[in-house]
Amino acid sequence: MVRLFGPLVGLFFAVALLWSFGNGAFMAITEPAPATAEHEFHLHPKKVHFASDGVFGKFDKQQLQRGFQVYKEVCATCHSLKHVAFRDLAALGYSEPEVKAIAKQWGTKQPTFDPKSGERSERDNIPSDFIPQVYYAGQGSPPDLSLITKARHDGGAYVASLLTGYQDQPAELLKKFPDAKTPDGLYYNPYFANLNLSMPAPLSGDGQVTYADGTKATVDQMAQDVAAFLIWTAEPKLDKRKQTGWAVLGFLLAATVLAYLAKKNVWADQH
Repeated sequence: MVRLFGPLVGLFFAVALLWSFGNGAFMAITEPAPATAEHEFHLHPKKVHFASDGVFGKFDKQQLQRGFQVYKEVCATCHSLKHVAFRDLAALGYSEPEVKAIAKQWGTKQPTFDPKSGERSERDNIPSDFIPQVYYAGQGSPPDLSLITKARHDGGAYVASLLTGYQDQPAELLKKFPDAKTPDGLYYNPYFANLNLSMPAPLSGDGQVTYADGTKATVDQMAQDVAAFLIWTAEPKLDKRKQTGWAVLGFLLAATVLAYLAKKNVWADQH
């Protein structure tokens, strides 16, 4: 009995699936979804070049230090970087004393808990600590930035575009979609998925930070620098991975040549 009804049940589900697909396709053609402001005015990230791009790219440590400075002075009050330890900053070119100083002077201390007394307290950060998590009491939920360039399409370019994309709503948008006016307390940014976000423009003008290497801190420069830094936080071993990849490719190429020569030598008498 099972053998008889098994194929029939399978056929029923196959027919139901085909009918559902066909009906959905017919509805999509005859009754397309109405146009939305998000669909028409959302922009893809700008084309931004980073030193780490491509198979030959590698991190620019000076730019990473500038990006870390922008994060520390502008972003750290709202956004956490909980997957990065202070000692990891040595990879950016900071010396051991500099890393210790950065950890000790960080605005947020390391929370502690004494299980004997039940008391909670704080202590200075040390290099082995992860950067303390930020507890934001304002509107919205600022995401942790440790992996943000891996979590967003176009990664670094998205971050740089978002930071420089704040603007007034286009008159054309309001004319075509009167109900899509940016609500009070939100800010229009065409690079954000739904066009409006609760974060005000963090980079408000040129010279917001003072770079130690003398680089002019324009809004575009700061946006690209912090985006490059966040590419590093998401993939700190990127340079080593590329080096390892080239070594592996070289080994495979040499092994292929040796295998071909061995084959020619073994089968020489057969030709």
